[in-house]
Amino acid sequence: MIFLKKTKIVCTVGPSSRDKRTLSEMREAGMDAVRINTAYGDISEFSQIVANVRSVAEIPIMLDVKGPEVRTVAKSPIEVKMGEVIEAGPDCALSFNEDIYGRVSPHDRIIISDGYLHFEVRGKRNGKLLLRAFSSGKLEGSKSVSVPRKVLSQTPLSEKDLKALDFARRKKIEFIALSITRSAEDVARVRRALGDAAAETEVLAKIESADGLRNIDGIIRAADGVIVARGGLGVDLSQEKVPLAQKEIIKRCNQAGKVSITATQMLESMITNPEPTRAETSDVANAILDGTDAVMLAAETTIGRYPARAVRAMSRIAREVENSVPNRVEMRGYANISDTVSRSIYDIAKGMPLASIVTITRSGYTARMISRFRVRQPIIAITESVRVRNKLQLVFGVKPLLAGSIPSAHIITRFAQCLHRMRLVNPDDTVLFTAGVRTTEKHSSNLIEIHRIRELLKYAEQLKDARIELH
Repeated sequence: MIFLKKTKIVCTVGPSSRDKRTLSEMREAGMDAVRINTAYGDISEFSQIVANVRSVAEIPIMLDVKGPEVRTVAKSPIEVKMGEVIEAGPDCALSFNEDIYGRVSPHDRIIISDGYLHFEVRGKRNGKLLLRAFSSGKLEGSKSVSVPRKVLSQTPLSEKDLKALDFARRKKIEFIALSITRSAEDVARVRRALGDAAAETEVLAKIESADGLRNIDGIIRAADGVIVARGGLGVDLSQEKVPLAQKEIIKRCNQAGKVSITATQMLESMITNPEPTRAETSDVANAILDGTDAVMLAAETTIGRYPARAVRAMSRIAREVENSVPNRVEMRGYANISDTVSRSIYDIAKGMPLASIVTITRSGYTARMISRFRVRQPIIAITESVRVRNKLQLVFGVKPLLAGSIPSAHIITRFAQCLHRMRLVNPDDTVLFTAGVRTTEKHSSNLIEIHRIRELLKYAEQLKDARIELH
């Protein structure tokens, strides 16, 4: 059996990529999920993207809500020169979506667009800030605004965020990414806003502040996964601290069996160039070697000239290095049955020539627990739940399949027959199967069986019950 790659690729969709043809090309190149950044566009644009994505591929959609974020407001692009002093505030060419006049002080550094432009507050006058530029560039609207070690926004969820969450509920969006997550309470606030859709929607916490890093353990427990948003982290922590922070966040997610996604400027040069730099190639490779489940493209696929080529480049890097990812999970005390079974599977997979691992799962938990060990074999996860299938699309090394129903008898034989029919296993393959049998408890995969597929196919010929289909 051949899977093209184990590492999942999340692509932010925008003007360069929202048409059906480009989406199809990106999917073929290795895109596993689509991200919509609500900082740009409106509900009608988001609706069109959702419709286009769902017409070309059965992949999950992530809606990124901005949370407590200050952004620039500019009616037209402003050319800024280093050393120039400009005014920012009401009735100026540059203003902000929130009033930050009382939250900054002279000599504070204001960093825009994750470090693209740097300013220093030189003074305050009549409700306006005097900003001296320490770099040159084009200043546009809706760019992120940060002041190191200061919280600028006092609005946990803006009116626009709440409208976006309502949109996510109506459109059955699979993932919500929350920018600038500072605590577990931020995650809980999003779940409350989702209302009855919270049970069907995964919440991913974006870690891009010192507060988020300090509260990382509580955030990982509260969220369904974490996005290492290195742009914001590089502003709040300083850039040289980001690599070790990235490794630590991913390690903790692996330990907990939670999804980790690494983001920001991964293939930044491909906004305008057809190939990545050597440094970018190493950056993507190192994130995968750190243990990240997924890597994310942003401007490369929203406004870049080569969106499908960027995905293809990322796929090539992933395929080259992902089988060398080491296991960094520490063996700790007993947690539950599925956790214990996953450890046993890891030990078996290390010493046996298994072609693949098949887990029949209600919640997806066992698949995530096996994946965290970064076993070299692909993991096929079979579930009755559309929600679980979609959630597992972002988990490293997992190919999720949807079953109309899970039979009560001959469960392994029947699914082996299905997988062979789909050409996901071969007759000579030795495959490990795991499932929860005669139990209704949570996290209770309690069975491990190892079979040569040929033998199961021979046994399946004797069965008379209806054929099962997987999707």
